[in-house]
Amino acid sequence: MISTFRPKARLAADSDRAHEFREIVLVHLDGAYNLARYLSGDPVQSEDIVQDAVLRAFRAFPQFRGGSARAWLFAIVRNCCRSTQAGRAGSMALVVSECGLNEAEAARLEQQPDPAPTPEEAAIGNSDVERVRRAIEAIPEPFREAIVLRELSDLSYAEIAEVTGVPIGTVMSRLARGRSWLTAALLPARDDGETIRNVR
Repeated sequence: MISTFRPKARLAADSDRAHEFREIVLVHLDGAYNLARYLSGDPVQSEDIVQDAVLRAFRAFPQFRGGSARAWLFAIVRNCCRSTQAGRAGSMALVVSECGLNEAEAARLEQQPDPAPTPEEAAIGNSDVERVRRAIEAIPEPFREAIVLRELSDLSYAEIAEVTGVPIGTVMSRLARGRSWLTAALLPARDDGETIRNVR
């Protein structure tokens, strides 16, 4: 009786673990793909990266001790991206210095409205969404990563620090610099307040 009880108990525990994993981790798959897409620049490779990350996350799930499941999954996605890129092109390097927005740029960014688009504007906006996507992809790492995690995935500064393994001050600096690049790339060509939230 004991020999048949243990496998059943193990199966029940595995089923409970799978259910819990679906409930608290898999709900963040869209955000995980979005992060992988912007880090890798390749939509097909991003699917492979997320699949690998989810498998790793499931295997490591018994060691998950709570906190932000989204940040935990995104950290795994980030590591999978780094592993894939290192395998393809060697290690990544930081090639730009970090600095923040000046006061004039910050004020200009804050003054931009965020109107809800009409159907006509939405149709016209498809080309704008692609332009914003290209602008985000043109931002150097790790600033692009910070923008995607904050502006597209809505992670807090603390969660981004957890995902990237850097202090919150560095996260804020990277966000400021990334926003500065987006301001320079997007606002001169538009005055109607298009924002990166439409790229999600």
